[in-house]
Amino acid sequence: MEITFHGKRALVTGASQGIGRDIALQLAKCGAKVVALARNKDLLEKLKSEHPNIEIAAVDCSNWTETEKVLDSLGPIDLLVNNAAVAILGPIGTITDADCDKTFAINVKAVINCTQHVAKSLKARGVKGSIVNVSSQAGTAGLGDHAVYCASKAAVDGFTRCAATELGPAGIRVNSVNPTVIMTDMGKLHWEDPVHAKPMLAKIPMGRFGEVSEVTDAVLYLLSDKSSMISGTCLPIDGGFMAN
Repeated sequence: MEITFHGKRALVTGASQGIGRDIALQLAKCGAKVVALARNKDLLEKLKSEHPNIEIAAVDCSNWTETEKVLDSLGPIDLLVNNAAVAILGPIGTITDADCDKTFAINVKAVINCTQHVAKSLKARGVKGSIVNVSSQAGTAGLGDHAVYCASKAAVDGFTRCAATELGPAGIRVNSVNPTVIMTDMGKLHWEDPVHAKPMLAKIPMGRFGEVSEVTDAVLYLLSDKSSMISGTCLPIDGGFMAN
């Protein structure tokens, strides 16, 4: 099954590293014109140098107003991946007001802001589109020390279903992917430690963590016309974690 995005413009948030970076690069390789959005301009410049189909936009997407200004300057977008996120971990009893504000500003409000901006443009142009939100197994499973993060990802999943319902009549599909631990460079720093990894691996029937490419492949499928009847789903990429 070949997936191509020739003639499409895609926006990927949180694209400077990890999953977002790989999604942006693979979309470009599949023919899309990609706008990679993130805070770190130096990392974005490095990504841009790797493929001619990538342009960049540096902004902190937790800033609603500044993000709107950048989005207004980008021109038409056909495909959107809401990937930008932050994880502030700690047990209940230590959570602060600032923890909640920062987490929800990036993980939830930025998703809403970017989605409605792209959807408004798609509807105005009479163009069908696809939106994928990068959520987490934490949206449906309670994880220790993840209370704020879990709450934010549950909100992403709820918004995904609502957006799919509202935007479906305009031909705009909205889905989320819900990965388990993925071995990004940052993920390896924590999860390659057997002490941390063993309890989580015990809950994954396939007995391993995911790779970045396994998330990217699912996202590209959901963005493509190959998934033309799929909308409102929250797709686990978890090796069977949620089957337990």
